[in-house]
Amino acid sequence: MRGPAAKAAAILLILGSLAGCTAAVPMQVAEDATNPVCAEVVVRLPDDIDGHERRETDAQGTGAWGDPAVILLTCGVEVPGPSTQRCVTIDGVDWLVDDSAEGRGVFTTYGRDPAVQVVVDLVTSDSNALNTLANSVGYSPVVGACTSPEDATIDDDAVLRPQP
Repeated sequence: MRGPAAKAAAILLILGSLAGCTAAVPMQVAEDATNPVCAEVVVRLPDDIDGHERRETDAQGTGAWGDPAVILLTCGVEVPGPSTQRCVTIDGVDWLVDDSAEGRGVFTTYGRDPAVQVVVDLVTSDSNALNTLANSVGYSPVVGACTSPEDATIDDDAVLRPQP
């Protein structure tokens, strides 16, 4: 095969291989995504979480796993203040748990700056996802920690505040 037929075959081969590529996952960049710590977190993100392969995203400071994406990570979200939300510690990282969204869990690091938020579609294991991400998220400096109700006081605004 020579000439135009060979060129056409080569173009079709290239186009066919490009058609198999997965598009980048569209995500929103967080306000503090340019924080150098977010770069440290992102470069350490795992290639696989609970059998879901990592995918390319279109926003700085983010990560996604699965096709369709079932785990989304955003670094540089607003650092949460004192909260009455349930707080869990998984592999040395404290997370505020928001399970109000139907079919998914939303987890935001507590006591770390910058904060990282992970959204897990409940078709996968949120604890496996958070365990796997703990090493990467652990690069965000610790500035506080979860407290138990016994260790907290209530101020005039009726918000739990850690005791000194």
